[in-house]
Amino acid sequence: PASFARTHERGGIEGVPTGSHIFRHSLATNLLRAGAGLESVGTILRHSSPETTAIYAKVDLPMLMKIAQPWPGEPSC
Repeated sequence: PASFARTHERGGIEGVPTGSHIFRHSLATNLLRAGAGLESVGTILRHSSPETTAIYAKVDLPMLMKIAQPWPGEPSC
């Protein structure tokens, strides 16, 4: 069977992640959207550092806007 990367190449798709990274990223994003915490996602993905897992926190901007706190002295979002 053709690999995911080769399928992208044959389809002329460029500039997007390929291989296992895209599947791990999709899993992490879906877990966060379903309510999983970053610690749980890090455990599932076997990250050794919380900073590595924190990369996924910036994925869903609408979700982040719901929990963002206003800067002190500034109107809220």
